[in-house]
Amino acid sequence: MGIIDNLLNIRQNVPDHVKLVAVSKTKPIADILEAYKAGQTVFGENKAQEISWKQTELPSDIEWHFIGHLQRNKVKYIVPFVKLIHGVDSLRLLNEINKEASKIDSIVDCLLQFHIASEETKFGFSLSEAEDMLRKDEFKSFQNVRIVGVMGMATFTEDQSKIRKEFKILKSNFDSLKNDFFGDAPYFKEISAGMSNDYNIAIDEGSTIVRIGSEIFGERNYG
Repeated sequence: MGIIDNLLNIRQNVPDHVKLVAVSKTKPIADILEAYKAGQTVFGENKAQEISWKQTELPSDIEWHFIGHLQRNKVKYIVPFVKLIHGVDSLRLLNEINKEASKIDSIVDCLLQFHIASEETKFGFSLSEAEDMLRKDEFKSFQNVRIVGVMGMATFTEDQSKIRKEFKILKSNFDSLKNDFFGDAPYFKEISAGMSNDYNIAIDEGSTIVRIGSEIFGERNYG
C-alpha cells in the first residue's frame, strides 16, 4: 500500500483526541507532500538541519515537531518555527531553548522526556530528577519556554505487558507533575507516547500524541 492508504488505515485506529505526528525523518520532500495532500499536517523530524531546510521547502501551515535527542548547539536552527520539542531531558537544554526563544520574543512548547524503558540507550529524566528541576529557581526564571506535558519511549520488545507497564509509568509521572506543579496550568495536558509498533497500547494508557513513521512511509532510508 502507498502512503495515503497507510494514513487512512492508521487514522481508523487513532481517536480524534490523539494527535498523529507523521515521522518524516530521512524521507524526501515528495513523500511528505503526498501525506500532506492526504490531509496530514503534523510532521516530526529528529535532525535540526534536516527539519530546518525541509520547512522552507514545504507548505507554511505544516506543524513541525522535533522528536529526537536535541543537542544544545542545534537549538537555534529550530526555535523560529518548531511547534513542539518532544525530548527535553536536561535543565541545560531547556536553558538553551529559553535563551534562543527570548531572542525572537517567542515561547516554545516543550515536553519533558522520561526514561521509562529498560534500555540504557534511551534518554530522559527520572521522576525525582524532573521534580528537582521544576523546583529550581533557574527553571522558574524561564520566560520563553512552556512545559506542556511529558514524553517517553518504551522498550523495543515483543512483550506487550512490559510495554504497557512502561507507558503506565509515564502516565503516573504525568499525573504526579500535574498534581504537584501544573495543577493550575490547562496547557499541561500532553503525553507523547507510542510509535509504529506500540501506539495502540500507548493510546490505551493515556497517550495524547503518537509518533508514527514506518507504518506511514515504509522503513527508514539510511545514509
